[in-house]
Amino acid sequence: MFAIEVMVLIILGLIWIVFASIEDLKTKEVADWLNFSLIIFALGFRFFWSLFASENFMFFYQGLAGLGIFFILGNLFYYSRMFAGGDAKLMIALGPILAFSESFAVNVKIFASFIFVFFFIGAVYGLVGSFVLMTKNWREFKKEFKKQFNKFRSRAFLTMVLGLVLMIGGFVILEFLFFGVFVFLLPLLFVFAKAVDLAGMVKEIPASQLREGDWIFKGIKIGEKMIKSKWDGVNREEVELIKRYRKKIKIREGIPFVPVFLFSYLVLLFLIETDFWKLF
Repeated sequence: MFAIEVMVLIILGLIWIVFASIEDLKTKEVADWLNFSLIIFALGFRFFWSLFASENFMFFYQGLAGLGIFFILGNLFYYSRMFAGGDAKLMIALGPILAFSESFAVNVKIFASFIFVFFFIGAVYGLVGSFVLMTKNWREFKKEFKKQFNKFRSRAFLTMVLGLVLMIGGFVILEFLFFGVFVFLLPLLFVFAKAVDLAGMVKEIPASQLREGDWIFKGIKIGEKMIKSKWDGVNREEVELIKRYRKKIKIREGIPFVPVFLFSYLVLLFLIETDFWKLF
C-alpha cells in the first residue's frame, strides 16, 4: 500500500497525464504549461511535505533527482528523434512524480521499470496505430506499398534471400532460424512503415490551418528563403510566411503518443503494487 504522500503524487500525475492524453488526441500536441505546471506542483508538494510533515528533506531531494534523471532522458530521446518536443517535456515532468521512494537506489529501479514498460507498450501501440492507419487509408496504402517495394526491390530481394539462407542454417544452429526470419521480414517491415507514413500520415491542409511546430512534408522555397522540413517543425515566422504565399501545404502528422504515457503509468503502478516491478 502506498504512503499518503506518494498517493498524492500518483493522483497528481494521473490527472495531468489524462488531460495531456485528451489534448494530444484532440490537437496532436501538448501545451507547455501543462508539463511545466506538473513539475511545479510535484516539487512544490514535495517541498512543503518535507518542511511540515517529514523529519528531513529526502522526499524533496528525491524529486529533484527524478527531475534531473528524466531531464537527461527526455533530451536524449528528443535529440535522437525518438520523441517530439511535447512528449519529451512530459517525460521530464514525470521525473518528480515517479520518485516514490526516499531511497535513490529504489527510485532508479522504478525509473528503469517505467522506461522498460514504456518502450514495450510504445512498440505495441505504434504497431496497432500503424495497422489502424493502414485500414483507414487502404487504397492509398496499397499504391504506396507497391511503389515503395518497387523502389527498393533489388535490395529487398537480396535481404530476403539472405534471410532464407540464414533460416536454412537454422537446421544446424537453431539461433540462425530466428535471426533469419527477422532478416527476411526486415525489408517488408521497412516498406510497410514507409507506405503507412506516406498514405496515412501525410495530408494536405489549407495554409491558414498551419500551426507553429507542424512538420511540413518537404522543404519549400518562398522567394529567397528556404523553409526546411525539420524535426522541430516550422517556427512562427515560417508559419506566417507560408500563410502569406501558399494556399495549401502538405504536413506530416504523427500518431498521438501521449496515451502511451498513461498506459505505462497505470501498468507501472500495478507492477509496484503487486511487487512484479522487482523482476525488472
